[in-house]
Amino acid sequence: ARRSLASPVVSGVLCPCGSPHGSAVESGGGGGGGSAASCGRSLCEASEQDRRLRALFQKLDVNRDGALCIHDLAVGLGRLGLHRTELDLRKIVKAGDKDLDGQLDFEEFVHYLQDHEKKLRLVFKSLDKKNDGRIDAQEIVQSLRDLGVKISEQQAEKILKSMDKNGTMTIDWNEWRDYHLLHPVENIPEIILYWKHSTIFDVGENLTVPDEFTVEERQTGMWWRHLVAGGGAGAVSRTCTAPLDRLKVLMQVHASRSNNMCIIGGFTQMIREGGPRSLWRGNGINVLKIAPESAIKFMAYEQIKRFIGTDQEMLRIHERLLAGSLAGAIAQSSIYPMEVLKTRMALRKTGQYSGMLDCAKNILAKEGMAAFYKGYIPNMLGIIPYAGIDLAVYETLKNTWLQRYAVNSADPGVFVLLACGTISSTCGQLASYPLALVRTRMQAQASVEGAPEVTMRGLFKHILKTEGAFGLYRGLAPNFMKVIPAVSISYVVYENLKMTLGVDSR
Repeated sequence: ARRSLASPVVSGVLCPCGSPHGSAVESGGGGGGGSAASCGRSLCEASEQDRRLRALFQKLDVNRDGALCIHDLAVGLGRLGLHRTELDLRKIVKAGDKDLDGQLDFEEFVHYLQDHEKKLRLVFKSLDKKNDGRIDAQEIVQSLRDLGVKISEQQAEKILKSMDKNGTMTIDWNEWRDYHLLHPVENIPEIILYWKHSTIFDVGENLTVPDEFTVEERQTGMWWRHLVAGGGAGAVSRTCTAPLDRLKVLMQVHASRSNNMCIIGGFTQMIREGGPRSLWRGNGINVLKIAPESAIKFMAYEQIKRFIGTDQEMLRIHERLLAGSLAGAIAQSSIYPMEVLKTRMALRKTGQYSGMLDCAKNILAKEGMAAFYKGYIPNMLGIIPYAGIDLAVYETLKNTWLQRYAVNSADPGVFVLLACGTISSTCGQLASYPLALVRTRMQAQASVEGAPEVTMRGLFKHILKTEGAFGLYRGLAPNFMKVIPAVSISYVVYENLKMTLGVDSR
């Protein structure tokens, strides 16, 4: 079949032989393409590829200013026979515009094309249910149904005809790539399905940015099952790691240069004071707050997303951070008295309170309602570094893996997912830990006899003056010791609860 007008443009990001750079998988089917190995990288000189890319860039750069704006793309692509809507063109510029100047320079354009082809291959593989290198009408119907779009087989055949250049009524990789060249690819369902983060992993702090859900998950009601599975996993994970969490709180509040608590000594002290059961003090309220906090956070996140953009369109990373941080602040504000109760229950002596309600009554009677919001400011300030670092590290690790290793599927496997979750959570906690320590000390003020009322700023100064910078990281060791078991336990429980609740795993 004669090559379409799209083909010379496609060749800009391909080797002269027509194979994608860096692909380790054959294109499949009878549509040609071969593999990266078949072209022989030595034949694909970097200078030749650079020349092709620059030639394409110059064709699209209508006003010759060295950058592609929406008008340039509209006119340039139109001349090449590729007609895109203004919305599509805006999405292309938005996806590739790293310096946020509203246009694409040459480096941004090259990066966009290379990243775009990787995404197209992932989408192609996810549509190719039979794994034969071709997409037929039945596969289109099934794949669109997975996305929440219902069409007939006749409609699917019309879609096929619009892409099919050789009349086989199937689409191979080359036809798929040519048709979708410079067409935005956003919601790749496989990536959203496999790369859940905040729903799966629970390390005791619910400050991460909420996960996205596919259209299918929303329309079939699977999203709430994911949240229920995540809540159950969090409850089990927190209960299993509660002794380390209580030790962390004790070290944050009581450890100092004069009272240097170690891990073994801390556990010994707790068991001597209240027996083995005392290791789980404060865990009940810590588990109870999972449900209201997760529900409020998810609802707030969805509403903020609609305000920022649309619930059908994927937000960019800084938009997700903004929406997630605001949702986290709303959720934390709603359940913050439970945070104070958790700290007081963890620090209580044997027989001090008969239970959570008794603790709450005592605080209200002796200290007033304001006591339930002690440490509120450092807690709110801690959301930004925690959520920001966690999201940035996780997205960086995810995108690095997708760029280098994702060929047939976006599924990273259990060990990659656990590693990414562990590293991002650890980095997020490390960034916000001084604020978390100050928050805990402020929450615990009344439980330390004779402790003066201090402000966040005053407490920071006092710690730095008496203990140095190291004092801001008291309790860090047990905190980090619980990350790997917490992440592992929550993942295993989450996967089992998913199966119990009937959540499909692809």
